Amino acid sequence: MYILLKQRNDVDVAARISVTGEAHISVPPDLAQIDAGVTSEARTAREASDANNTAMGNVLLALKGAGIDEKDYQTSQLSLQPESSIPKPGTPATIIGYRASNRVSIRLHDVTKIASVIDALVSAGANDIGGIQFMVSQASKLLDDAREQAIADARRKAEIYAKAAGVTLGSPLSISEQGAAQPLFRAGRMAAPMAAVPIAQGEETLSVSVGVTWAIKASQ
Repeated sequence: MYILLKQRNDVDVAARISVTGEAHISVPPDLAQIDAGVTSEARTAREASDANNTAMGNVLLALKGAGIDEKDYQTSQLSLQPESSIPKPGTPATIIGYRASNRVSIRLHDVTKIASVIDALVSAGANDIGGIQFMVSQASKLLDDAREQAIADARRKAEIYAKAAGVTLGSPLSISEQGAAQPLFRAGRMAAPMAAVPIAQGEETLSVSVGVTWAIKASQ
């Protein structure tokens, strides 16, 4: 915040007050994204790949059985890598097997289903639940509401400074949004897959900060 009331360096500068207005809106998330996968190990690449394909097929069937629409899940990662032995002095490492991995990203439109979906995934063979991300579907509208509140907050602060300085607040000269107004999503990683895990969804915080410069009315 700064207040400019007079000339500076013999240059006539309009009197003004600059402040920052802020607004924070907390809302419960209504969307969630789960990252899950299957990892399979075998002696040959073909065996690892076949085992992984079968396991992931079961996982996808479990998602369909849980009522998840096909457009709400997609493959996010697919890999097949060799595994080497620990080399001994003077002996090169050798390939002792292969690891196949297939991951899928699932979007849930009902956050109350998170625990049951994780249960279904684990029961179907998913052995790596990577994490959960909570989101707000109407974030844009809520951020617009926060912008209005941030401007009101800036005016409140400017009027306080104007009254304390014995001047009258005029019209805004400039308004700028500081940084990117975004919902602050929370994401967590689960170290190991667990069936029927209790999930605490909490709330998401949407934040906006604006810088506003106000003119000071000339004395009559």
